[in-house]
Amino acid sequence: MKKIRIFYPFVGGATIGGSHVSALGLIRNLDPARYEPVIALHREAGALGAYISDMGLPYEVLETPRIIAPKHSRSPDDASRLGFLLRSVPQMVRYLKKNRIDIVHTNDGRMHGSWSLPAKLAGCKFIWHHRQGPDAKGANFIAPLLADRILSVSEFSRPERPVRSIEDRFQVVRSPFDLDPDIPDRAPCHRALCTELGVPEDSVLLAYFGVLNDRKRPVHFVDAVKAVRDAMPNRPVHGLIFGRVEAEGSGLDQACIDRAAHLGLSSNLHMMGFRDPPAPAMAGVDALLITALDEPFGRTLIEAMHLGTPVIATHHGGNPEAITDGETGFLVDPWDAQAFAAPIRALFEDPGLRARISEAAQQDVRGQYGLDVHVAKTTAVYDLLAG
Repeated sequence: MKKIRIFYPFVGGATIGGSHVSALGLIRNLDPARYEPVIALHREAGALGAYISDMGLPYEVLETPRIIAPKHSRSPDDASRLGFLLRSVPQMVRYLKKNRIDIVHTNDGRMHGSWSLPAKLAGCKFIWHHRQGPDAKGANFIAPLLADRILSVSEFSRPERPVRSIEDRFQVVRSPFDLDPDIPDRAPCHRALCTELGVPEDSVLLAYFGVLNDRKRPVHFVDAVKAVRDAMPNRPVHGLIFGRVEAEGSGLDQACIDRAAHLGLSSNLHMMGFRDPPAPAMAGVDALLITALDEPFGRTLIEAMHLGTPVIATHHGGNPEAITDGETGFLVDPWDAQAFAAPIRALFEDPGLRARISEAAQQDVRGQYGLDVHVAKTTAVYDLLAG
């Protein structure tokens, strides 16, 4: 049987986000007898390249062709629209034909915009893995015209005004999660974090996990930590931000630090950086706060639920598709940072509630979000498109 060759392009560099983790988890678990993945990083390898290598996956770096970028993040290394059409597109078409690619599977906005047209011109099938909101321009104006299949991480993300019907090509495929049955013991993990931070072991540790960008609202997280501290004056409350800025120079990390200083939280906010693997730290915190708006379907939410870490998330985006309020977690007003305080306090005042929430969340996640489910659904699409 001829193997199906699938091309996965990414922008190389320092950013490692949920889309990378999801796509690479899929790639690593493809049946090598049936599928042959080809991974390419534009510009440079960077931390993403190291992450891919650690997974035991091969990749190549493409210094050319140049890719397109939105004006606000365009650099001298990017192509103008005219340059992209005249030079980059022909180079991309030649690359796809030379490598005998059957399917192009893109996983973020820049790769959608850069590879959709070359894929069609090269005669490849094209999968647009939609991980943005329902109003994303590309998903509404380009994907309906060029994509053979639009895979979405949630119903929330379904393009709201596509230029043509997508009913025959839209499909929800949840992100994959490697649900390791070997869950870290939460108590030692909590003590380890307290020791690392130099804080009392009875501290309430509230976490933010993920890249720092406007959608995830890390500054709102700082406000939520302040609300919890005010609501629990007899306990030391600390906010831990795990992750890096998505766009270098965005200043969101410093904005969090400045906000904490303004609120008198400087000694209670800790910039923890990126952790790999994240499980020991995520199991060691008392709760994960999801402060995002328009988050299609966050990875960290599911990962925390699997570890037994309670999740308090904004009632917005794809969060309600993952959490049943009061049963597997809590959903709160997305605009009111004070809303995070009541669920946190309830969890500490009622140990039975905490146990029930954690157990129900773990059972729900294991039944719906296993990696094998994602791989099976995605490879079924590959098989269908490849005929």
